[in-house]
Amino acid sequence: MKSLQELFRIGPGPSSSHTLGPQRAAKLFREAYPNASSYKAELYGSLSLTGKGHMSDVIIVSTFAPRPCTVYFKSGENLKHPNTMMLYAYDEQEQLMDRWIVYSVGGGAIEIEGKESSEGQSVYPHASMREIQSYCKEKGIRLCDYVDQFEEVDGFLEEILLQMCKTVDQGLNTSGLLPGKLKLERIGRKLLDRANQCDHALEREKLLLSAYAYSASEENAAGGVTVTAPTLGSSGVLPALIYYYYYDRKVQREALIKGLKIAGIIGNLIKTNATISGAQGGCQAEIGAACAMGAAMVAYLRGLDDHQIEYAAEMGIEHHLGLTCDPVGGYVMIPCIERNAVATLRALDAAILAEFISKVKQNRVSFDMIVNTMNYTGKKLPMELRETSLGGLAKIVPVDPC
Repeated sequence: MKSLQELFRIGPGPSSSHTLGPQRAAKLFREAYPNASSYKAELYGSLSLTGKGHMSDVIIVSTFAPRPCTVYFKSGENLKHPNTMMLYAYDEQEQLMDRWIVYSVGGGAIEIEGKESSEGQSVYPHASMREIQSYCKEKGIRLCDYVDQFEEVDGFLEEILLQMCKTVDQGLNTSGLLPGKLKLERIGRKLLDRANQCDHALEREKLLLSAYAYSASEENAAGGVTVTAPTLGSSGVLPALIYYYYYDRKVQREALIKGLKIAGIIGNLIKTNATISGAQGGCQAEIGAACAMGAAMVAYLRGLDDHQIEYAAEMGIEHHLGLTCDPVGGYVMIPCIERNAVATLRALDAAILAEFISKVKQNRVSFDMIVNTMNYTGKKLPMELRETSLGGLAKIVPVDPC
């Protein structure tokens, strides 16, 4: 598995595969051909079908600026990956200098056809939860100590933690309409106000978590700076939980950083053995993964043992199996924003259930089993329900044509 620095990335919303990935590809291509007079980008598959709503063209053009770049949304069949783009560089005589075929594989990660991966070398020698649990047992360490055996990321994760909090803060302190034809109003701050007026402790907790998830997701939908956790489409879950435990529960940064390490292990295993791309596996690969990561972190913060933490993470994915990715109008708004709030609450519930169910029975479904199942299920989802906006809610919910 790769470094956690390849999983958690700070970048512009609204989509890690449609915004952050193309931005990184365009930047690398520009650096490879700095003397090009102009550039061209062709977007295929999901990048073409939902690229407008995800602002793919905007981020590509701005990355190549001040040199001109023309973006084309193309149709294509038999694509190697549903998020495929082609980048072209031209000299002053408009002669082609070179062309790259790039795949945006999820979470901001990219692969360039015919070139060595730019995503770094493998850091962790294990590729399953079973292997990691066995290693920890052999070494006499906890899951939260596993990451420290192979890389030093405390400073990096503190930066990630602080950015998550900044994103929530920014969302809480911004009002108005989100960009695009859906004309959705930001409601993160209004939910927070409702929470602060609530006398019922349990309802107040749920409203606080929802307010934070909405705020982070709304900031992402507006193209603000946020963190892939593991993607930008699902970047409301972990930030909401981090913000809640940091500011409302007064948990120390050191404990939260350990929680992020555990969340990172979960996200890395999903990324390695399945996918975190909505275009490849549906929203179960994004929000299901985020819920699993959040559930594992909350389980750790509640003092659960390593097997209970695994149980919480497994539950987070299991009950998102088959979840479709059908964004209305191609925007990361409906159902994405509300879905982040629901998954945040589910993460907390999964940790609580794991704690008490594990005391009365043994879980029959391992984390590795559920990741393999999610991967299988994602491949069986029809293309229309995998971030193409060709089916599901995207076909049923009307979009203002103006």
